[in-house]
Amino acid sequence: MKKTPVFLDSLVTDMLHLRAICPFSWRVFQFRPISCEPLIIQMNKCTDEEQIFDFIERNKAILSEKQVGCAFDMLWKLQKQKTSLLKNVEYVRDHPQFLTLHNLATNKFKLMNDDTLVNVLHITQRFAGESHDPLVEALVTEAWRRLERFDIKLLSEFSSCLADQHLYFSPLMGKIADIVHRNLETTQDLSSLSVLMVNISSLISRHFQQQLVNKTELLFDTIDSSEVNVATRIAQFLRNIKYCYQPLLEKCNNVFLSNVDQLDLDSISKIFRLYKILQFNSFEFIMMAKKKLTEMIPLCNHPASFVKLFVTLGPIAGPEEKKQLKSTLLLMSEDLTGEQALAVLRAMEDMESRNSHLIKKVTSVLHKHLDSYKPLELLKITQALTFLHFQRKEFSAKLRELLLSYLKISFIPTEVSILVYAISLLPSPHLDEVGISRIEAVLPQCNLHNLSNFATSVLRWIQYDHMYLDSITGKQLKLLQKLDHYGRQRLQHSNSLDLLWEELKSVRGNTFPESLLEETIATLQHFVDEINYINVVEIASFISNTDYLSTLLLDRIASVAVQQIEKIHPFTILAIILPFSTLNYDPPQRDEFFGTCVQHLNSYLGILDPLMLVCLGFSLATLQYFPEDLLKSIFNIEFLARLDSQLESIGGMSGAQQQIYKMLTEVLGGINCVKASVLTPYYHTVDFECILDKRKKPLPYGSHNIAWGQLPEMPWESNTEIVGSRLPPGAERIALEFLDSKSFCRNIPHMKGKSAMKKRHLEILGYRVIQISQFEWNSMALSTKDARMDYLRERIFGEVKS
Repeated sequence: MKKTPVFLDSLVTDMLHLRAICPFSWRVFQFRPISCEPLIIQMNKCTDEEQIFDFIERNKAILSEKQVGCAFDMLWKLQKQKTSLLKNVEYVRDHPQFLTLHNLATNKFKLMNDDTLVNVLHITQRFAGESHDPLVEALVTEAWRRLERFDIKLLSEFSSCLADQHLYFSPLMGKIADIVHRNLETTQDLSSLSVLMVNISSLISRHFQQQLVNKTELLFDTIDSSEVNVATRIAQFLRNIKYCYQPLLEKCNNVFLSNVDQLDLDSISKIFRLYKILQFNSFEFIMMAKKKLTEMIPLCNHPASFVKLFVTLGPIAGPEEKKQLKSTLLLMSEDLTGEQALAVLRAMEDMESRNSHLIKKVTSVLHKHLDSYKPLELLKITQALTFLHFQRKEFSAKLRELLLSYLKISFIPTEVSILVYAISLLPSPHLDEVGISRIEAVLPQCNLHNLSNFATSVLRWIQYDHMYLDSITGKQLKLLQKLDHYGRQRLQHSNSLDLLWEELKSVRGNTFPESLLEETIATLQHFVDEINYINVVEIASFISNTDYLSTLLLDRIASVAVQQIEKIHPFTILAIILPFSTLNYDPPQRDEFFGTCVQHLNSYLGILDPLMLVCLGFSLATLQYFPEDLLKSIFNIEFLARLDSQLESIGGMSGAQQQIYKMLTEVLGGINCVKASVLTPYYHTVDFECILDKRKKPLPYGSHNIAWGQLPEMPWESNTEIVGSRLPPGAERIALEFLDSKSFCRNIPHMKGKSAMKKRHLEILGYRVIQISQFEWNSMALSTKDARMDYLRERIFGEVKS
């Protein structure tokens, strides 16, 4: 037997040593083919999943990590090429060879380069059937280990993988936010940055939010004008941080308008949702979308797509389109899912459509799926049905039962406040001991928004008990006191305007309880010097909604506008002027303030949204400020052609108005001597109108008296015996206006701007205006019918009872 040469023995020994030390490298050396390219080329020639699976079965023993990544990539590319109806994700996921590929990836993921690793993670999540796929967990862990070396594009892709797993608040997403923050100054890729902005938006500070907004504004002009997805993500980021930043939204809007042909139903629907939440109006986008969506009506024949069309087009559609949408939806109503039925119901609320037949069909679907809805969805159902005046005892009873069952097991403050608020909207808003104890248990953890919701709910409960049961329990009042205590405590702990505003920006000022509102205004006044060009618009909007007149805050807003006007976007001027108009207040530097605001806006008048321009003109008119350029912009043919104005329908009368009407018929000598809901030139509606001759005797109207809430064909001429607007010599036309609490500021009996302007306009039209305030009508001095009758006689005829 021949001896093995010594050098071979030595070589074998060295190789065995090498294998012992580096088994991993030995395996690669032994089994990896000399070139990956032939196998990858073969894979790229595959035209369906079966060919790829056959390829995997034949080559599983020799596939490298790069080829495994390529196989995943090919499988996903084939899925993306298919329509939604032809996608077969489940078939691919359950195929034996997909499991083989899955196992290969599990064994080789540490060898993958960064791009392949993240791409395999992305695709695995798309195919994953289990909520906790071991491969996904392994890939995420490995990516976390490599995170610092990812470039911004790869970082954005990885952040999207985490977002798909709803890991928005995870430490890993926090780490990504930190990397973005550290590298923001050198970042130039807005497409990748916009993805990251959306994904990290839940974790970042207000200061970092502003840095991202500034960076986005700087980079926006570097992207292609066709980048609809980038523009959509930027709008989504602004939505997430609740920041209606006009300059960026305008740039995004211009991208959408420039790429109308690229926008499909999904894109338009998403943009509308974002605009609605951000309260951003674009007349041009609405008109473009309306035209494009109307063309889709006959093309959408599947419930899923048609519901999306109904929800998006319905609120902006004309009468004919609305009729077509409703009739088509009625035919599909039996096939709606629970989610689709809820979407339709909310759209009907936006459309103010009370089509009883459609409501009945939709609610029958809702009733069938009621057990599957979450608390927030149940609140939306309750709000919509309340607005649409839907009443069905069986439905309300089941809804109440579900809300109460959720309340008994809920411990999250926001969820508890949602459930209590929904219960308060139902016909019988009572809470039992368990419900009250649940509220009390979460109060220490509640923010101002939660506390405001609770207070509104309890006040509804008290109002119901007082009205129908003629009683108010001590528990209700005690609960209100606790709410007040925790609200004051929350406000007093605020040590900066930024922190306070984080809570206030989600609170509706018009529903804030009185005691909390006073404390809130006091806290805002404490931080008055912190109001600047960055937050002035938000603070002004909040004050507009509160109806609370604080001269200190309004004077500061006016001062900031005058001094920092160049840093304030022109399209936000309306929001700054609105509280002055609403609350009928002139700041000390009135002319300088209004002049500066209007001058800043002048060069934009031609492109301003028509509705915004009209609202601006109206707001300034209430303040008796009439800038020439603004008036010329409104009263020209081109603008009026763009303005799609609609008269608001006139609602019914309140209880106090009905009371006054009955007494007026007695005071004036009959029903023919008083008219209600009279529409005047310039479309002011007068609560009550009467005419006195020169001897102070009431003149009767003819038989053309208008029914409540109807509009005359022509003001005055068609509904009175007196032809035209002329009166007999010496006669006078009297307008009686009942001013409820909404006509005054909440903290003092100071008349708001709209009511004051209406009085001026009616006087210009020749009326003698008598305004009856709710406070006066309901005072002790007018507590009897005789006292009220004498009061009306005195105001109308000048008679004073001796």
